[in-house]
Amino acid sequence: METLIGHVTRAREIGRTGTGCPQSEEQDAALSQGSGRCKWFNVRLGFGFLSMSSWDGAALEPPLDVFVHQSKLHMEGFRSLREGEAVEFTFKKSSKGLDSVRVTGPNGAPCLGSERRPKSAQKRRSKGDRCYNCEGPGHHAKECQLPPQPKKCHFCQSISHMVASCPLKAQQQQQQQQQHQQQQQQQQLSSPISQGTATSQREQEE
Repeated sequence: METLIGHVTRAREIGRTGTGCPQSEEQDAALSQGSGRCKWFNVRLGFGFLSMSSWDGAALEPPLDVFVHQSKLHMEGFRSLREGEAVEFTFKKSSKGLDSVRVTGPNGAPCLGSERRPKSAQKRRSKGDRCYNCEGPGHHAKECQLPPQPKKCHFCQSISHMVASCPLKAQQQQQQQQQHQQQQQQQQLSSPISQGTATSQREQEE
């Protein structure tokens, strides 16, 4: 079984070839037809494996694994596969096994795809939907109708200083440190060890 590093290397090699590239007649002749289901698909890394149950119309038992890269999926938007999703595909033999060339749903329909999205992509989208100039939602800074706005402190929104020299933030941090120190002192006074030490000190004084 290939390791995860091997899968990633294989995906990068396939990804560099791109999609929609013209193929020679010799390559077309080497393609086969398959059908089956998605065995698993990693939405963050963009690849997975298909479980092929039919090869050129002939049933397979047990099914064979076919490597799939997101660039080979026939669908709009974010390309991925849902585990167990029914697929039809063309594939070829490579030095590492069987690689899919084009993957669709049944009868050539677009793939359904997974509902999952990589967390990093979600963060990028949320940041990209906010204007860095006016901090308004729904547009980017280059599309902002307002003139360039003065830079503000991210903590108190003042334009007279940056967050690194914000007096309110420094004051809040100082108060938090004092509260933390007071809590530590109270914990030390209420601990059995400190109570025993105080009792022994009183006995010695008596």
